[in-house]
Amino acid sequence: MRQISVRKMSICALMCALLCILGPLAIPIGPVPLSLTLFVLFLSVEILGMKLGTLSFLLYLLLGFFGLPVFSGYAGGAAKLLGPTGGYLFGMIFCALCAGFFLERFPDKPALQLLGMLMGLLLCYLFGTLWLRALLLPKKPGFGLWDALMMGVLPFIPGDLCKIGLAFWLGRRIRRSLPASLSAASQG
Repeated sequence: MRQISVRKMSICALMCALLCILGPLAIPIGPVPLSLTLFVLFLSVEILGMKLGTLSFLLYLLLGFFGLPVFSGYAGGAAKLLGPTGGYLFGMIFCALCAGFFLERFPDKPALQLLGMLMGLLLCYLFGTLWLRALLLPKKPGFGLWDALMMGVLPFIPGDLCKIGLAFWLGRRIRRSLPASLSAASQG
């Protein structure tokens, strides 16, 4: 079994802390707020790779589940995680796995790495939209898939694409400045 170095664990914890600091900052624009969580998730994956990037996000979810106010709007607890935006949070797990897989599978192909991030974003949207619809349908009869897309996806596409671009650009630069033993490319 491969052991994780103390340095890698420290960077993983730092990325989790960054999620906890930036994740609560949100602009409420309906049931799905605009936050920096997705940006930090992509940045974590770009720096740490699939396993540790996903682990840092899972730790963030766990902290929020146990009540720390780390989710958007300084909320925490199981109710927030299982509420209307919970599907997007759970979808981000698969987003991290997808983006990290492409990063590690195609270390010298930036276009494919970006494609992995976009595919991960689509997975996040899929989980979040289906979850949002399922939770709001009993409260709003006739609330369809299109309504969920209009509420939880379409307003966020431009900003999320910017987050991907910035995380990709910044993450690559940070990864290049790290010793080879700490970068995502060394996790293969």
